[in-house]
Amino acid sequence: MTDKTPEIVTLKQLCAELKLDPREARERLRAAVRDAKKHPELAKMHKPRTPWQWVKASKAFDEAKSTLAPVNA
Repeated sequence: MTDKTPEIVTLKQLCAELKLDPREARERLRAAVRDAKKHPELAKMHKPRTPWQWVKASKAFDEAKSTLAPVNA
């Protein structure tokens, strides 16, 4: 019996990968969560006062990554 636990990605890991300041990333994510029409999965999964973390293969992770992607890239 193989019990695979999903891989969790934290904001710190994502910021290191994208070379972003965590404070700026949290600000962007908070703004994205407020716009539930544009980012429905991100808004659905985030609970206030909890750490920013996602299951690696989830739609919410994809939305978070696209939200934090560099604007001038």
